Amino acid sequence: MISESVAAGRFTPAPGAAPLRRMVTAQAALETRTLLRNGEQLTLTLVIPLLLLAAFSLEPLVNFGAGITRIDFLTPGVIALAVMSTAFTSQAIATGFERRYGVLKRLGATPLSRPGLIAAKTVTVVAVELLQAVLIVVLAVALGWSPDASPAAIVTVPLLVLLGTAAFSGLALLLAGTLRAEATLAAANLVYVVLLGVGGVVFPLTKFPAGARSFLELLPTGALSTALRDVLANAGVLPAKETVALLVWAVAGIALAARYFRWE
Repeated sequence: MISESVAAGRFTPAPGAAPLRRMVTAQAALETRTLLRNGEQLTLTLVIPLLLLAAFSLEPLVNFGAGITRIDFLTPGVIALAVMSTAFTSQAIATGFERRYGVLKRLGATPLSRPGLIAAKTVTVVAVELLQAVLIVVLAVALGWSPDASPAAIVTVPLLVLLGTAAFSGLALLLAGTLRAEATLAAANLVYVVLLGVGGVVFPLTKFPAGARSFLELLPTGALSTALRDVLANAGVLPAKETVALLVWAVAGIALAARYFRWE
């Protein structure tokens, strides 16, 4: 005999999708576990920035100019590189192959929307970047880094990193959501190598001609590395030009990714 509570439908599952916040949280947790299990992705996001920081700070491979030590120049640039490696290169490649193997097609059949997927991947990136930041700062301090920053850096550094993360995440998802996986792999690695050389990470932008330097400072890596260096090495507050550049890249990248991202 069916009880009155069952007959009344008390135990009937509620129809409809879960709240967006819950869907984003669940997808972000899955993305984080997948990333941390991938040895190649961990090498790109964790090992390479630490190796570059150690190698270029311990050996006089590059002349950074007078008035700044090697470790003071390199640490903000390596932080910018870590953001790029996680938010752009790693995310673009992983998403591109998820799209190729039909993972994104299956996600597209769920209530998770394009903005929801972008939000989940951005949350994952931020979690990994927190781990990167801890490792980079610990190594930099061990190598003699002593930042010259104002108290405002407690707010401005996370703000700059979040803007850089949003910019790189939008560009990564735009790339992965419009190109084939193999093309995404090639393009993401090419951009990584190029911006490593011309993004102000390990080579000062002052080494480039004035016209080229003005352009390179407006690229996401150049803007982020220059802004972080101004805040952490020169006691700057919030570099206006670089902050605006990152904001424009973030808004444009996320908007284009949300508009043109294809699930398959």
